[in-house]
Amino acid sequence: MKKVLVLFGGVSSEHDVSLNSACSVINNIPSDKYEVVKMGITKQGESFVYNGPADMLPGGKWLEDKENLEPAVISMSRDHHGIIRLSQGGKIEKIDVVFPVLHGKNGEDGTMQGLLEIAGIPYVGCNTVASAICMDKAYTNAMADYHGIPQAKWVAFEKYSYNKSMLPAAAEKLGFPIFVKPANAGSSVGVGKARTLEELEAACTNAFEHDVKIVLEEGIDGVEVEVAVMGNENPVASVVGEVVPCNDFYDYEAKYLANESELHIPARLPEDKLLAIQNAAVNAYRALGCSGFTRVDFFVRRSDGEIMLNEPNTIPGFTSISMYPKLFAASGIPYSELLDKLLELALER
Repeated sequence: MKKVLVLFGGVSSEHDVSLNSACSVINNIPSDKYEVVKMGITKQGESFVYNGPADMLPGGKWLEDKENLEPAVISMSRDHHGIIRLSQGGKIEKIDVVFPVLHGKNGEDGTMQGLLEIAGIPYVGCNTVASAICMDKAYTNAMADYHGIPQAKWVAFEKYSYNKSMLPAAAEKLGFPIFVKPANAGSSVGVGKARTLEELEAACTNAFEHDVKIVLEEGIDGVEVEVAVMGNENPVASVVGEVVPCNDFYDYEAKYLANESELHIPARLPEDKLLAIQNAAVNAYRALGCSGFTRVDFFVRRSDGEIMLNEPNTIPGFTSISMYPKLFAASGIPYSELLDKLLELALER
């Protein structure tokens, strides 16, 4: 039986989302094939093995369960491939594979992937380079431009050189409405929509609260679609899902709190368009160097049907309402089987 370390929490604005995702993952990993070890990272960066039930994760209740908390860190020794239980005199426990259910900074951005590669432990998902590129929206957009992948017009600003006097030129290039995003945040944290220069300035100020680099993108009037992609050398795409946000756009509230956004699986588009979107997802997955799994999001522009890359998500949500597992379930791969396949892909790589 393989021993799986599930990492959750993290020093990230998406900490709470990670707890919900990890709870679902832990409860659905096939228990006849894998023994699960749970390791949580607090918002302050402390790490603990948690020996209690996974249902205590949402809301951070696991940290109140002191009897089941054990200080631990990932071993940097490639000879041992595991974790060090600090309360047991530095005892090293062998780990066969890691599932980093860490959304956003310090988990999805290549930092944890680099640590695991140094430690020599197989892990689920994209490698260090792909994780870093896909986390940074400016680098993602630059790579998409390089590979000729259609996407919205965009500009990026860094905080040290930003001045609001730059905004009129950006607005002229992009046209309103403009979406403003922190370059390195997920779950739509810090994202704003601007229709005027005044709103654009305010949105930039807000985005800089979450990152030192921001990306401004042309607003696309299109159908929002998402594709789950899985694989290493031979990636496969799920059926295409469609998102109809309950808010003005698919922001954090629409994704996780309101629970009123419409999801259509499959997307309400012609068969030939659905096939083209699946092909575009696999193409983007390969171009960005992804492996293991990634959810690739697109817009289908209403004016001409152009399929335009929105963004890749290298550790997509695995909550009960998350699209990635739903899309593969609709493709004939139920949740537990999907988790098994992702762990096998990690071990294979």
